[in-house]
Amino acid sequence: MAEHPLAGISAPSLGEIEELAALAYAGLPADFRSMCGTMIIKVMDFPADDVLAEMDAGPFDLLGLFQGVGLAQDGATPETGRLPNLIFLYRRAILDYWAEHEETLGAIVTHVLVHEIGHHFGLSDEDMYAIEDRAG
Repeated sequence: MAEHPLAGISAPSLGEIEELAALAYAGLPADFRSMCGTMIIKVMDFPADDVLAEMDAGPFDLLGLFQGVGLAQDGATPETGRLPNLIFLYRRAILDYWAEHEETLGAIVTHVLVHEIGHHFGLSDEDMYAIEDRAG
């Protein structure tokens, strides 16, 4: 009996989502990326318990989170010891969303990146959708 073509497929790993996120971030417009300063994208299965408590959220409620200081909030004097900006992507919530919608995984990851950065900088939804369109 022949094996079904989908039988050997598994969910993307943390590392595979990180690779997809790095490609998505690199594809964003340069002017948008420049607002972020030094950006690190970290993929975790779920948010930390303190994040869930602070956001009053369940483990599948958050697809991503921006932590840091953007250029718009950055003072003229650099702070010693400041950590780089971080975007957390939450793999299990992203995969759950992907399973329930018809968007590609790449489109979802790009959307989460743009919206986490955009909300931090006070961009409107219209601005963020325009950035997503420019990213292709």
